Amino acid sequence: MKVVKGGKVSELLRDTKIPKMFRARQTFPREVIPPEEIPAVIRREMEREGTGDRIRPGMSIAVTAGSRGIRNVDVITRAVVDEVKARGAHPFIVPAMGSHGGATAEGQLEMLAGYGITPETMGCPIRSSMEVAELGYSERGRRVVLDKNAYEADGIIISCRLKPHNAFRGPYESGPCKMMTVGLGKQVGASVVHGDGMDVIAQNIPTMAKVVLEKANILFAIPCIENAYDETCRIEAIPAEKILEREPELLKYAFANMPRLIVGEADVLVVDEVGKNYSGTGVDPNITGTFSTPYASGGLKVQRTCFLNLSKESHGNALGCGLASAITRKIFDAMDIEQMYPNCITSTVLASAHIPCVVSTDREAMQICIKTCNKIDKEHVRMVRIPNSLHIGEIMLSEAYYQDVKAGKYPGLEALDVPAELEFDEEGNVITEISK
Repeated sequence: MKVVKGGKVSELLRDTKIPKMFRARQTFPREVIPPEEIPAVIRREMEREGTGDRIRPGMSIAVTAGSRGIRNVDVITRAVVDEVKARGAHPFIVPAMGSHGGATAEGQLEMLAGYGITPETMGCPIRSSMEVAELGYSERGRRVVLDKNAYEADGIIISCRLKPHNAFRGPYESGPCKMMTVGLGKQVGASVVHGDGMDVIAQNIPTMAKVVLEKANILFAIPCIENAYDETCRIEAIPAEKILEREPELLKYAFANMPRLIVGEADVLVVDEVGKNYSGTGVDPNITGTFSTPYASGGLKVQRTCFLNLSKESHGNALGCGLASAITRKIFDAMDIEQMYPNCITSTVLASAHIPCVVSTDREAMQICIKTCNKIDKEHVRMVRIPNSLHIGEIMLSEAYYQDVKAGKYPGLEALDVPAELEFDEEGNVITEISK
């Protein structure tokens, strides 16, 4: 694609005014488990009846590790591994990523390494393979498979994060049941779970999870939940036979601890960085409102959205950029189709992989969104800027919000400075930092 800086597009956008912005702090409930306390919490949880007592000396134990950028995932995974070792068993880690990492064993190992999970840091082997074992069929007639290495172990521990999903709603969203069916299902299982469409995935996950729980050696799950600041706030071990009962209850807790953009509505949303380490769709639509399907809703009510940078942790997987109004050439040039398309082929959701308007600079990404907004006051544009969709404790808001924020219209939101022009470098990239 030819993207010309200084061409006709630049000419059409040149005089579009970008509003003055001010820094603001959002305050949410902050229950938290400090990283240094995580091993003790995991030890305590694995001492609960029906969890660690199921581990016997000499057993081989598969411990799952997913593909998301979970806070403290290396600390959590290592703590689980150490507890397994303390009971005389032999742990190994299994990438439970469905089709992520380009749907290859090597790609999934690379993703884990990016999160600090390697044989050296974890003190145990990592067995990465796309091979699966056949478990049978669900009550809906769907084929159920499981990672072959995990299936052949004497026991499996489901370590994961539990949170709302970004494309559907149901009692079971992102959590142990999804990890068992999509993550451990590898590309094959993930494809089956998603194959009926996002309106049915909420039925496929629990019905297929029942088969996994019946046919595989699942010992227990130990999901973590994060607070509004992307910090670990809860870790709970759940015996295998109680997962289907307990997961929906913990999902309600996860929803209650989600962050949000307190202003609720905007004309333009600017996201500095997107990527798979933040959400399966680059940004969490529960925050940004950029949903890939009609089966989930919420987040910011906004007319235009632009993404400025792709995280290194994404390894070129820019899935989710199709939900933006505009992206920069930086993102477009970093895209790796071989990383992106396996995800959308597996999930059957193609919208996330569409290519939106591509412009040459950060400045033009903001300008094209502002210029193409309909029925707004262009002299008082309501613009929100966030670093990414996980860390929104500190954000930037345009001058149009300033007086209302100062007057206390938005509880939990405070201004940290006064409105000022955003600064850009010679290449048109924004250099004003969101956090001082």
